[in-house]
Amino acid sequence: MARTAFVTGGTRGIGRAIAERLKADGFRVAVGYAGNEEAAKACADEVGAVVVKGNVGNFDDCVRAVKEVEDKIGPIEVLVNNAGITRDAMLHKMTPQQWNEVIYVNLASIFNMSRQVIEGMRERGYGRIINVSSVNGQKGQMGQTNYSAAKAGVIGFTKALAQETANKGITVNAVAPGYIDTEMMSGIPQTVLDKIVGSIPVGRLGRAEEIAACVAFLAREDAAFITGSTVTANGGQYMLG
Repeated sequence: MARTAFVTGGTRGIGRAIAERLKADGFRVAVGYAGNEEAAKACADEVGAVVVKGNVGNFDDCVRAVKEVEDKIGPIEVLVNNAGITRDAMLHKMTPQQWNEVIYVNLASIFNMSRQVIEGMRERGYGRIINVSSVNGQKGQMGQTNYSAAKAGVIGFTKALAQETANKGITVNAVAPGYIDTEMMSGIPQTVLDKIVGSIPVGRLGRAEEIAACVAFLAREDAAFITGSTVTANGGQYMLG
C-alpha cells in the first residue's frame, strides 16, 4: 500500500523536484505552498499532488494543512520540511522583520510541522522526517546570519528528535544542499555566480533532482538504520569528516 508524503514548499525548485521523485517512487504526495497560485496549480496538474496553501511559520496553519491532507489521502508517514526563504542583509543593517521572517519560516516551521505528525508516527511505529538544511547552515555565510542560524538550527533539531524517536521506528535526517540551480539563484549577478561556481570543486551548480534523490533515499523503508544524519550535497564545496 502506498505511503503518504507531505513536502512543504513543494510547488517550485527543490520542493517540486522532491514531490516529483516521491510520486515516481509510488508515494501519495501532498505539497504545501505559501502564495504562488500558478505554481500550485501546475504542481497539482502535472505531478498529481494534493496542494495545500498556508504559512509554515504559523502553527495554526500547520494544524489545518496536516488535517486537510490526512483527511484526503491518509496519515502522513513521510514529512519533508523543505520550505525556506531568504532575507539577506549584513547584520548591522538587518531589521527585526528580516530576522524573524527567516527564523519563523526556515526554523520554527520544522517544529510546527513535525509536531503535527509525530504523535501519529509514534502510534503507528513508523515515520520518516527529512529536514532540508543548507551548506550555509554548516559553514556560515556573510550577509546571512538569519538564514545560517536557522539552517544550523535545523541540523540541531534533527539530531535531537532523532534520539527521541530512534526506538519508535521513526528516522529523522537532514539534507544540506549546496548552491542549486533554482529560481532562488536567478537574482544573483553573473560575476557573483561565477565566483560561487568557481568555489565548487565539481565546477557547476547542483540540480534540484540531485537533492530529490537524497531525500528519496532517506524516505525509503530500507533506510531505517540511518537517523540523526546530515547528507551534504554541495559538489565538494564544504567537506565534513
